[in-house]
Amino acid sequence: MFAADEGYAVGVDRITINPKQMGGEPCIRGLRIPVATVVGMIANGMTPDEMVDELPPLELDDVATALRFAADAVADREIPLQPTS
Repeated sequence: MFAADEGYAVGVDRITINPKQMGGEPCIRGLRIPVATVVGMIANGMTPDEMVDELPPLELDDVATALRFAADAVADREIPLQPTS
């Protein structure tokens, strides 16, 4: 589990990484719900309330934490962009 003192945002204590679960992908609270799934659902237009309804163990705080975790992960990397014409 990540904590704020390890360089991650406050609140990501809801994110767990277990090499024996979901191939070590960051998941929500030890559930088999990867952070990437939550972010993808938002990207596809679902609201947090719809997500909580569709995945009953998921909580609204989990959605917000997953988005913060993803934002922190992207901010920590250099992302190559293709030049546009």
